[in-house]
Amino acid sequence: MNKSLALLTALMFVGGCQTLAPSAPDGAPPVEDAAASPAPEKPKVYASFNEETLYSLLAAELAGQRNRFDIALGNYVQQANATQDPGVAERAFRIAEYLGAEQAALDSALIWAKNAPDNLDAQRAAAVQLARSGRYDESMQYMEKVLQARGDTHFDFLALSAAETDPDTRSGLLQSFDRLLLKHPENGQLLFGKALLLHQDGRPQEALELLEGHSASETEVPPLLLRARLLQGQQRGEEAIPLLQKGIKQYPDDKRLRLAYARQLVELQRLDEAKSEFAGLLQQFPDDDDLRYSLVLVCLEAEAWDEAAIYLEELVARGSHTDAAHYNLGRIYERNDDPESALIEYGLVGPGDDYLAAQSRQSEILLDSQRAEEAASHLARARESQPDYAIQLYLIESEALADRGQLEKAWQLIQQALQQFPGDTNLIYTRAMLAEKRGDLPGLEKDLRSIIEREPDNATALNALGYTLADRTTRYAEAKALIEKAHQLNPNDPATLDSLGWVNFRLGNLEEAERYLRLALEKYPDHEVAAHLGEVLWAQGKQREARKVWGAALKAQPDSAILRSTLLRLTGSETL
Repeated sequence: MNKSLALLTALMFVGGCQTLAPSAPDGAPPVEDAAASPAPEKPKVYASFNEETLYSLLAAELAGQRNRFDIALGNYVQQANATQDPGVAERAFRIAEYLGAEQAALDSALIWAKNAPDNLDAQRAAAVQLARSGRYDESMQYMEKVLQARGDTHFDFLALSAAETDPDTRSGLLQSFDRLLLKHPENGQLLFGKALLLHQDGRPQEALELLEGHSASETEVPPLLLRARLLQGQQRGEEAIPLLQKGIKQYPDDKRLRLAYARQLVELQRLDEAKSEFAGLLQQFPDDDDLRYSLVLVCLEAEAWDEAAIYLEELVARGSHTDAAHYNLGRIYERNDDPESALIEYGLVGPGDDYLAAQSRQSEILLDSQRAEEAASHLARARESQPDYAIQLYLIESEALADRGQLEKAWQLIQQALQQFPGDTNLIYTRAMLAEKRGDLPGLEKDLRSIIEREPDNATALNALGYTLADRTTRYAEAKALIEKAHQLNPNDPATLDSLGWVNFRLGNLEEAERYLRLALEKYPDHEVAAHLGEVLWAQGKQREARKVWGAALKAQPDSAILRSTLLRLTGSETL
């Protein structure tokens, strides 16, 4: 290569380095913004490169200009390894980070940090990449270099990335945090990191005590937010309110703090204040439709229907959260006794999280309006247009029919569904429940046993069969064995706890029955569980307490058939 060509190549390389700029912190691609006028910065100093390196880097720059970042990355990583030049390594790191090439980002960050030991950005980059790859001890060493140089650290990221690791890794990191906290006791990121690790280690009280003992948890946002969250977890949400208010006064424009405050108000059922706070946030961030939808939910919770409708219409107009918006508008129209408008809104809900709920509401409205044929036609069309939801739509229609006493229609529908989807567990289970309502206990047992034969650990089927045997037959020992197996599989399920209580009642174990039924009612205050608990209390001579349990359940569900029949059977009256 002659001197002029070498000089030209070098000049082109320098120009290329200016063109393929490192990616911006906001994740913009590593290409020059022609409209931007960047502030003057200290020029990078590159080493003297041989001909092969110059050509490789020039090719990388040209590839970058043509959006072939894969070629650019490959050349830069290769030359970073070959030259150990910090400028080349940084460029390789920026491109790798932009492309999400984790291994290349790690390798180039380590080369950059090694060859630029005084560059805090390089040390931070190495620390973060090491943490991402699970090499936490090495990451901590780089973090400490930054801390000693009085630079902003990323201990919070280190703790967050390591929070779900194994206990030994967390224990080692906690020791490292302790060592550094002795030297820097009020470093907010160190405090946040250690507290987060303690929380993830199942030691929330220690985490809270750590934060409460240091002023950083009142003056820096991450530890302050974690402290508020820990207070909420310990049912001390009222104490989090003044803490968050103090933080907002110090950082009035911090969205995270204001969101945490608004959500804490919701948790405490201070809905008017929460509504006001969310409205203020939306005024500050008018393009944030997630905020707008959060405000909708608060309005709905506060029963501010008209206000919720305004924000829902805004979401529809903005094309954001549209399915949820149409669904909730349907709910509001139903509440305002406008079923036709509700049907229109529900009909606009597309496939997604709210689709089945919208279909269910449509069928309920039509059936309640004596438009059964229209409901059936609508759901049949829905099954054709959305075959992925066909089974759920069959179940929705069947349940709606059964709830209205149309058992034969519901039965025929499930039989039709099983012809289309033979062997589907949900359909077979539903047919079993319909068989029980039709008084066909052999049919119920046959279907449930077929499920259990295929799925021996199906706790729902085990519990359903066990409960039915306990309630409708005298096969109590068999029933108890089935229910106990379901309980082992799902120990916190209220329905199974109710079944355990009922089978023990049938067996005469009244104290055990009361214990299980109280647990069930505590977890799920249901009218059927209340009927069972009241009957067990009545059998023990605790009539006053039984009436109290029944009374509370009747207040919540005054039309409960099981409560009324239990009262009539035991007291001679359907009322207390």
